[in-house]
Amino acid sequence: MTSHPRTPSTEVQLKLQPRSPLKGARRYVPFALAAMLGVAGVAFAVEPPAVEPNPSSDFRSPQDELKTIKLPPGYRLELVASEPMIQEPVTLAWDGNGRMFVAQMRTYMQDANGTKENEPTSCVSMLTDTNGDGKMDKATVFADKLVLPRLLLPLDGRVLIGETYSKKLYSYRDTKRDGVADEKTLVYEGNAIKVEGNLEHQDSGLMWNLDNWIYTAMSWQRLRFTRGAMETEPSFKHFAQWGITQDDMGRMFYSSAGMEAPAYGFQMQRAYGNLNLKGELSANFQDPWPIIATPDVQGGPGRNRPDKTLNHFTASCGQTIYRGNNLPKELYGDLFIGEPVGRLIRRAKVSNVDGKIMLANAYDAEKKEFIASSDRNFRPIHLATGPDGCLYIVDMYRGIIQEGAWVKGYLRDRILEAGLDKNIGRGRIWRVVSTTTKKTAAPKMLDEKPAQLVVHLSHPNGWWRDTAQKLLVLKRDLSVVPALKALARTGKEPLGRMHALWTLEGMDVIDGDLLGEKLRDTDPRVRIAALRTGERLLKNGDDKFLAKIEPLAADPDANVVAQVILSVGFSPAKDQAVAIIEKAKAAKVAPDILEAYVKNSMGRLNGRKEVALSKGAVTYQSLCISCHGADGKGVDAGAEKIAPALAGAAIVNGDKTPLIKIVLRGLTGPIEGKNYVGQIMVPMAQESDEWVADVLTEVRKSWGNTGDAVTPAEIAKVRAATANVKEPYTMEKLLGK
Repeated sequence: MTSHPRTPSTEVQLKLQPRSPLKGARRYVPFALAAMLGVAGVAFAVEPPAVEPNPSSDFRSPQDELKTIKLPPGYRLELVASEPMIQEPVTLAWDGNGRMFVAQMRTYMQDANGTKENEPTSCVSMLTDTNGDGKMDKATVFADKLVLPRLLLPLDGRVLIGETYSKKLYSYRDTKRDGVADEKTLVYEGNAIKVEGNLEHQDSGLMWNLDNWIYTAMSWQRLRFTRGAMETEPSFKHFAQWGITQDDMGRMFYSSAGMEAPAYGFQMQRAYGNLNLKGELSANFQDPWPIIATPDVQGGPGRNRPDKTLNHFTASCGQTIYRGNNLPKELYGDLFIGEPVGRLIRRAKVSNVDGKIMLANAYDAEKKEFIASSDRNFRPIHLATGPDGCLYIVDMYRGIIQEGAWVKGYLRDRILEAGLDKNIGRGRIWRVVSTTTKKTAAPKMLDEKPAQLVVHLSHPNGWWRDTAQKLLVLKRDLSVVPALKALARTGKEPLGRMHALWTLEGMDVIDGDLLGEKLRDTDPRVRIAALRTGERLLKNGDDKFLAKIEPLAADPDANVVAQVILSVGFSPAKDQAVAIIEKAKAAKVAPDILEAYVKNSMGRLNGRKEVALSKGAVTYQSLCISCHGADGKGVDAGAEKIAPALAGAAIVNGDKTPLIKIVLRGLTGPIEGKNYVGQIMVPMAQESDEWVADVLTEVRKSWGNTGDAVTPAEIAKVRAATANVKEPYTMEKLLGK
């Protein structure tokens, strides 16, 4: 992969123009944490760019689209690929040799009705740059005749692909080296999902995590493919419609369009549970700053400011932590989030305060975004760090971005009025570069020997580190174990030492003596890796390793102490583990993190397995809590609430049928004359009868509610009776008024 700085004459220039004051708009107080974050080189002029009040719906060429996209000074976009090479791109990933695989949903919303959307005519293409100029110039259809492909993970010459409405994962391989897969192997059976399931609520974001488990955004399972076959175990679920990402420590960040949550679920590793805390987002974090009027928003006029711009994130997706080495260092570790309805990309500064992760818009004071466009067809839905160390953007570049189940009423009228339903069949992939971006050589990891891959574990680009670890684990060549142990002990780069430990874990080579040494490593990230990889020893009752952990309960780094609390919960030696936790309580860890982590670990020590909360409770904490709140009273969004209270609600405690209908088929509009920020309760018909029964039972028995349990048989009965209901209920229709 290569990247060439362009001459100033071809750069996208930032044009600053005054915007008229917003009459009646809310006032925004800058987030005080910004000063703590040390945001450097990100200031704009105080006046925001002008809003395009009447944007054209016409398609633009890539060159003309560039003119509508605003970036901070020093940054620009380069075109990597566009139609006809790709059409309707939704996600991308690279194999070890830097070949780009692009999933394309070529049947997605080809009209306002989603006609023939489930036809098997989508594909995954393989794109290559044959002349090293940074632009893809060759494309082959790698895997064809797919139903809306959305899961994509290159392995060691194989590529895992998953389609919509199925949990099955297939491995595709090109044995003839012609760019077309000729070998297809089922590697994970999963459970088939009925086609009635909402397209938005399927698995996405197939990601090989630092911990050698493969995660998706919408599954109760996590997968492991380190021993030649796919293994599974229960995992906490996050309701994130599109995308998943991780930071250097394997901490995952989620976005949810349905919950209108641009970022959540990042306070605790998914291996332990799900945790969202007050104050983790800056005060104005959910306020986007488009430079284009956005009437085509599902929530209607209430979702717009007086200048017709989007006033709240509503389509968060495709998020990524930038971990590359070919853009200014100030971007490293920042979270980037796509907002295709607002035609913008948020850049969030990620800070760690005594073990608590906090996010703030990098341009909060200026009320701006990292990227914003006035082109109605700019649809950034996926972002990723590339092998060349740059930030990549998948721009679906189309008219309709909303799935068909929600193209109703106000939104449908706006789409047809603007002719957005006609804008199909295109797509662009962009690369963010800067004045410091340099040309780089493409990786050749698939052709390298294991010993060469070990070197890449210390690479300054996170993509290289992750890929090298993945390939080493898949190869399982034990001849490199001595080199990995040497790297873990004496490697110059802390992240290299950390990846060496996780690679050994993935190869099932756990060395208690080595981990004991690494508990005393000079870098807290390595100490944390030693704790986490050593959990296998703890589970097996290794009292010697538990004793070695005890000094870390007073570690000067709050993140290490927090990890100690979580890890010792896996030990069967309850008394010793509790003593370590009590010692850790005296450390300087953020109080809410300390409380939550202690509760999590003590639960396991007292007999609760990792996912042994009732299934309904886990679902509520993973999904419903973001709108309805931990206390069931609804989450505040300024003067309004995102969703109605469930605690004490008559519809929760009374006849089960209306409640079941709401969960299966959705609910929209005012409730008892009151509007809510969330606008819609999304239907959950794609979930099993048991799943729905579990969560409704949890709701009917929590916060003083007195309803009895809901059974799967009751769900099945209502499901059958409402099979023809294709749109969310209103309260009037639900109650027959």
